[in-house]
Amino acid sequence: MFVRMGGFTSMSMTVRIPFRKSAPRVNVIRLNGAIMTRQGGLNDQSLAPAIERAFSKGKPSAVALSINSPGGSPVQSSLIAARITRLAAEKEVPVYAFVEDVAASGGYWLACAADKIFVDTSSIVGSIGVISAGFGFDQFISKHGIERRVYTSGKSKSQMDPFRPENPEDVARIKALQEDIHEAFIAHVTASRAERLSKEVELFDGAFWTGVKGVDLGLADGIGHLVPKMKEIYGDKVRLPVFGPKRPLLRRFGAQLASGLTSQVEEQALWARFGL
Repeated sequence: MFVRMGGFTSMSMTVRIPFRKSAPRVNVIRLNGAIMTRQGGLNDQSLAPAIERAFSKGKPSAVALSINSPGGSPVQSSLIAARITRLAAEKEVPVYAFVEDVAASGGYWLACAADKIFVDTSSIVGSIGVISAGFGFDQFISKHGIERRVYTSGKSKSQMDPFRPENPEDVARIKALQEDIHEAFIAHVTASRAERLSKEVELFDGAFWTGVKGVDLGLADGIGHLVPKMKEIYGDKVRLPVFGPKRPLLRRFGAQLASGLTSQVEEQALWARFGL
């Protein structure tokens, strides 16, 4: 092609730029907090957009889970972990979990959605069990002359009423429910960790361990922190964009504020179980 320029005739030239391979990308999903459906907690609804983006944005070489959770709802734990597992299979993307202070109970359920789990030496891992807690006020109201009046259609409708004496049948029913949930938890961990789990220690009785002991027991694969481990695997130029749920800056209504305060109390109780 010829181009006329200021009375001179010149030939345009195509300049070829050498192809430069982009740096590897590992998208990081931040899972920090108690697992609960209430506002401010980790749950499938609030995390779904972030998890979906993390597995699709920029064609990642891997996805890393940054976990710091004392657990919470078994259903939400299952839903979140199932979403991660499904997307990892669909996108053929490996998943690494990195535990900060704690990945216990539901938090460990989330960690087991990864192909490999890394911990700090002082992290807390495990607590593979189910717990229900409450208070009994029947003696308190009796002492103060207060009578509890409850009317139901169905004898089990008021089970575990905290203002009535504990009913052995109600306790048996709750324990049966817990056993079902516990079995699902055990199946999830066993399927994820397979032959890596120690056969010499009871791992499913609700006990928890430090990170270094967790590695010995097969609950984790090694000691390692997210950034240096990802650089070790994918190179020093690896990019690590972070994805997580969007938190509201302001709570405009009193109901939202009250719900948030309740969630904070519940979450603090979960953290306190592990001395945090």
